[in-house]
Amino acid sequence: MSDFCGGTSGKKAVRLGGSFELIDHHGRSVSDCSYREQFMLLFFGFTHCRVVCPGALARLSKVIDRLGPLSSRLQPLYVTIDPDRDTPEVMKAFLEENYPHFIGLSGSRENIEQVKALYKVFVKRTTDPDDATGYQMPHTAFTYLIGPDGRYVAHFTDAIGEDELVDQIIRRLV
Repeated sequence: MSDFCGGTSGKKAVRLGGSFELIDHHGRSVSDCSYREQFMLLFFGFTHCRVVCPGALARLSKVIDRLGPLSSRLQPLYVTIDPDRDTPEVMKAFLEENYPHFIGLSGSRENIEQVKALYKVFVKRTTDPDDATGYQMPHTAFTYLIGPDGRYVAHFTDAIGEDELVDQIIRRLV
């Protein structure tokens, strides 16, 4: 189920979000419907990321902590853009050790490509001799808020401050 993002200013609206089927970091098949009745907070990244993803996940973890009891209305999800390296087991170890609020989602390359397309996530695999596996995955770094009905609510850039992000999420959760 997707919704439109954009105002009524005459600009063409962009569709964001929709149905997906992936594997969570416990090895269970999940879909967007698995998280209904809660808001989903989605961030796309990969466990081998050295700067952007760890910084974003740390900031989002602080935001979730600051939401207090309201955080129970929110399910944070970390969707891999690198399913070749980010198996459910790798995602589980990475998240449980560093970012326990998040459920990691992985899946087949085809399913990950579908979810990336739903959220207009740009990714470009690049050679990186400093990485043990020889590549990195630069990507867009938006955080998406999806309503309990599965419809797009908002997205946030990495440039938004922690205080403002807390305020914007609270406004939408209450």
